[in-house]
Amino acid sequence: MKNFKTSLFTVLVFTKINTKRFFRDRLALFFGFLFPLIFLIVFGTINSGNKHVSFKIAIINQSSTVTAKEFVADINKQSFFKVNPTITTLTAAKNAMINSQLDGAIILNKDFGVVSKDSSIPTGQVELVYTQNSSVAGQTISSLIQGPILKQFNSRYVVTSVPFTVVSSQLNEHSLTSFDYTFAGLLGFSIMGIGIFGPVNVFPELKKQGILRRLHTTPLKVWQYFISTMLSQSIIGLISIVIQFLVAILFFNLKLNGNLFYIAIFGVLSIFMILGLGLAIGGWAKNERQAAPLSNIVVFPMLFLSGTFFPRFDMPIWLQNITTFIPLTPVIDGLRLLSTESKSLVDIAPQLGLILAWSVIIYIIAFRVFRWE
Repeated sequence: MKNFKTSLFTVLVFTKINTKRFFRDRLALFFGFLFPLIFLIVFGTINSGNKHVSFKIAIINQSSTVTAKEFVADINKQSFFKVNPTITTLTAAKNAMINSQLDGAIILNKDFGVVSKDSSIPTGQVELVYTQNSSVAGQTISSLIQGPILKQFNSRYVVTSVPFTVVSSQLNEHSLTSFDYTFAGLLGFSIMGIGIFGPVNVFPELKKQGILRRLHTTPLKVWQYFISTMLSQSIIGLISIVIQFLVAILFFNLKLNGNLFYIAIFGVLSIFMILGLGLAIGGWAKNERQAAPLSNIVVFPMLFLSGTFFPRFDMPIWLQNITTFIPLTPVIDGLRLLSTESKSLVDIAPQLGLILAWSVIIYIIAFRVFRWE
């Protein structure tokens, strides 16, 4: 019992020392708190902006009929079109499309809206021109004109019966916004920075100053030093996560649907696992020249393949299956399920299992490669 109390006291002392060292290090504060917040603000600004799709068009009205003027007015009322009023000729429209200033041009010829001798109803054809590079946008514009716009416009002159209709209903489910989905990846990025870049930057410097060598002459054990580092980094990581949640909720309308207690537990376990990578790299490296390239080799593939900044479901199936087992993937998937989809720890058992399995593997490696100098 006495040995246990002594070991626990040692762990708590070094936890306090490591935590104080972090808050006194301006560079560590920047990468631990400010750097993740910069990414959060950038991605939050991008993803929380106006998501309404619109197309840049010009209207070349060669007709002088009242019908043509009414049709132009209807086009200008549509929120999915941004009409450039300064372009009134086909030549100007072509130049603008070549320079990607327009998605397409609508042309109403001089006969548009003219009433024929055989009918009392005005007729006409809308011509749409677009470039080869904007064919997708052009086809979409054509569908919009043919569908909601002309359908409503034609109904003013001809009454038609509609044998088939569509009805819609709303599911009692919440869907994720772009920011809601990205936020879990940003949390994973923050945990990655705290867990890996912290030890990778600190350990080589402590070896250089001879601090770890002096600690090695004391009764301090490697496991005690690891646990104290894990506890201090967990405290720092939880503070960073709380700050990011507050910023996301207050400024970017994050829809937090999960249990905060579950998120905190999962966050600590995730920090423990990722920290093992930092302890392994920082503990093995003799200096910064060894630590920096090795940490980049480990970090960057995970950042790009684990769904940090873009969803994994956009990847090919075979790549999704592989990236499922990357250490950072269960962290991001678990945070997303807990924070935005109201899942419990039982629901994310596969992610927890992967994190625990990786933790065992990583810490076995970290203990074996750690060196005091």
